[in-house]
Amino acid sequence: MTNYKGYMGKVLFVDLTEKTYKEFPWTDEDRKRTVGGKIMAADILLNHIRPGMKAFDEDNWLVITTGPLTRCKSPSSTRFNISTVSPLTGILTSSNCGGSFGRRLKKAGWDAMIITGRAQELTWIEIDEDVITFHEVPEMKGLHTSPAQKALPPNTGKLVIGPAGESKVSYACVFSGERTAGRGGVGAVFGDKNLKAVTAKGTKEPEIYDQERLDKINEQWKKTLLKHPITGAQLSKLGTAGLVAPMQAHRILATKNFSDGRFDSFEKVSGEELAEKHLIKNGGCYSCPMKCERRVRYEGKNIKGPELETLGLLGPNIMNDDIEKIIKWNYELDELGLDTISCAGSIAFAMELNEKGLWDNGLKFGDTDNLSEVFELIAKREGIGDDLANGARWMSEKYGGKEFAIHAKGMELAAYEPRGAVGHGLGYATANRGGCHLNAGYLVVLEGLGLNLDPYTAKGKAGLAITFQNVMEAASAAGFCVFTSYAILPWFLVAKPTSLLTRAVQTVFKYSAPVIYIAAQYPEIFHVNIPLVQYPRVLNAATGMKYTVGDFIKNGSFGYNTERLANIILGLPVGPDTDTLPKRLTDEEQVPGNKRTKVPLQKMKNSYYIMRGWKDGAPTLRTLKRHGIKLPECAKGVYPYDKG
Repeated sequence: MTNYKGYMGKVLFVDLTEKTYKEFPWTDEDRKRTVGGKIMAADILLNHIRPGMKAFDEDNWLVITTGPLTRCKSPSSTRFNISTVSPLTGILTSSNCGGSFGRRLKKAGWDAMIITGRAQELTWIEIDEDVITFHEVPEMKGLHTSPAQKALPPNTGKLVIGPAGESKVSYACVFSGERTAGRGGVGAVFGDKNLKAVTAKGTKEPEIYDQERLDKINEQWKKTLLKHPITGAQLSKLGTAGLVAPMQAHRILATKNFSDGRFDSFEKVSGEELAEKHLIKNGGCYSCPMKCERRVRYEGKNIKGPELETLGLLGPNIMNDDIEKIIKWNYELDELGLDTISCAGSIAFAMELNEKGLWDNGLKFGDTDNLSEVFELIAKREGIGDDLANGARWMSEKYGGKEFAIHAKGMELAAYEPRGAVGHGLGYATANRGGCHLNAGYLVVLEGLGLNLDPYTAKGKAGLAITFQNVMEAASAAGFCVFTSYAILPWFLVAKPTSLLTRAVQTVFKYSAPVIYIAAQYPEIFHVNIPLVQYPRVLNAATGMKYTVGDFIKNGSFGYNTERLANIILGLPVGPDTDTLPKRLTDEEQVPGNKRTKVPLQKMKNSYYIMRGWKDGAPTLRTLKRHGIKLPECAKGVYPYDKG
């Protein structure tokens, strides 16, 4: 149990091999230290993993966590997280989802669940408050994600995998409704454990520390989000798809396997095109005022439309300008249970391998009529699909082309071409789970998609990357959608990007390294709360924790360092190869003759490590001690600085 409000006070531990379950010990000290979500999961996994652990080891844990704000009706606060050792990267992955499972798990009386072992037969775990039932479901084998969910009881939170998860495709997803825990292959770990589905139901609700105060803050925050040019206008009007046009303008739109940042026919796959010709209505997650989801029609069905990443990576990045194909492919990939980002990135790389004569696979840029069949091959691991199912890094090791295999730490990059936003490139390289735009800190929002901070300068980018990474890490841990963090940028800076005030703020950002260094090293000195950063105020009202902006940032930094320590134990190399990007992005100019149009990674990385308190990509013992992170026993002799 717990003395804090907002939590249910219990964590479920399930062993699929033995078909047993029990409560996992988790104290108020643990809650205060981690808050919840992906940071809670990282802390749990740090104390369980061992050197050499692989994704498909029977004792690899799946850790499913909520945040204390899940079910507290704060704006955009229904997120939950799935963390595990990734089959795609070999290190920790954390995959965030806006489906109903997280809030239903809390209604069942649990803040989180841990799954270990491997079932002998395909299994569905049913959670009905304190009663856990293991069902063998051989009849569900091969079911796509929608039929799989329809086969389960109504009025429950559901997690399912599709055929790709059963085939252990390295980037297979887990679905809750139409929402996806998409990155890093968590669906493949479900498949390896013979776990087809999990459901949760119950009638319990978390207690709130100060409901009246929380209601007032929620209402104020909702108004702030709806007033903001990004969260209230852009995301509501065009969704993330609305970024295609500004990305084109700023040379950030990944084109032809990231060989360029602009696509001549970008209008045909833009948010405007989607809204004008295909949009039925907006949709969104429970309790979200932004409603960024696009509802479109496909074969008579009202379905979820493609997001920016899918439009970009299955559009310009494979030289396709047919948005109707992308709508179709998005639906097919969801039904098969495949991550659209990694799948599209793997296909683009394979197309270039074919173009350069390194692998005769039949895939060609601009020739896309066969892609539906290719997706099926990937999901079943048949033919060329067996290689494509392993991702770009694996294929580059087999066929060559490492310099244009577009990934970081084995995870394919999102649709933002970092040579047009070099700070975002630093984020890709240093992101703990790999080539993720959100774990990267999403600095592109400052480098053209919100503010107009010089996208080619290295000045100030290391500190800004750290700050945004920490904020997004902490927001996710509490249970929030990270899109809410955009509203931290004052609305007038975004609405008036060329004003004198905005230009002054951008100049301050560029030369803010000393202040950000202090904030990164000692965030606890910021013992205040400010209106623009609502997260600590909401946490205080919901849980009763005494939480400030400094505590919030420190929590994000704690999570980031915890994940990095776990990754090094799992085998992430320490040294010059720790945080890298492919040479296409660091050595080749996007605009020939313009030396600024490549990512000056090493220069930014040196500053980043100093500000993080890392050496060669690893937190020093001093940094770990400052964050209260204990070196686990298994790290002795493996962690390079365990002797000081």
